[in-house]
Amino acid sequence: MSVVIVDYGVGNLGSIVNMFRKSGIDAAVTSDHATIRSASRLVLPGVGAFDHGMKHLVASGLHRVLEACVVAHGTPILGICLGMQLLTTRSEEGVESGLGWIPASVVRFDVSRFPTRLAIPHMGWNYVTTSPATTTAATTASPALLDGSRFYFVHAYHAQCDDDTNVWGRTTYGYEFASAIRSGHIFGVQFHPEKSHRFGCDLLRSFAEYPR
Repeated sequence: MSVVIVDYGVGNLGSIVNMFRKSGIDAAVTSDHATIRSASRLVLPGVGAFDHGMKHLVASGLHRVLEACVVAHGTPILGICLGMQLLTTRSEEGVESGLGWIPASVVRFDVSRFPTRLAIPHMGWNYVTTSPATTTAATTASPALLDGSRFYFVHAYHAQCDDDTNVWGRTTYGYEFASAIRSGHIFGVQFHPEKSHRFGCDLLRSFAEYPR
């Protein structure tokens, strides 16, 4: 088993590596195409703006490498924060197309729906509950996303899935939103497992052990 964290110039890489190591999992950071192709698990991190992230992926040619690994060969991937958003089709934050592996749009928090005034970005610890739509027999095999776990968030945008069966976990901030999404072996989380102590450790370890 080899876990590879994709370095495309946009991400908090060191802390993710450290959290994998705390979880007892060796993980490598690389932008080398051959190393990425040989990985058994991939992590797509990211912080910042949607268009900036997609432009870096395209300029490096990594979008094609990831397409071959994830779509053609079925390599499991976990997108984190911006990395999760890039798995979707599009974002209100920019004009670039996403990877499109999970049918969803990324939208800014709609503060008009908030019952009380809340700060944007959503920052700090919050709970994630597993989504009933993804608990069928066909989708129970997934990395551990414990119902009621607390994770650390920093974001102003969130995913809005076209189909509720792609919602893996939900969180409430002003209103309920999809904080974790999935499609088969493709997973994404809006929160930061690398900043989420034991809950983050559990998630990353479980992803590393997720069967192909």
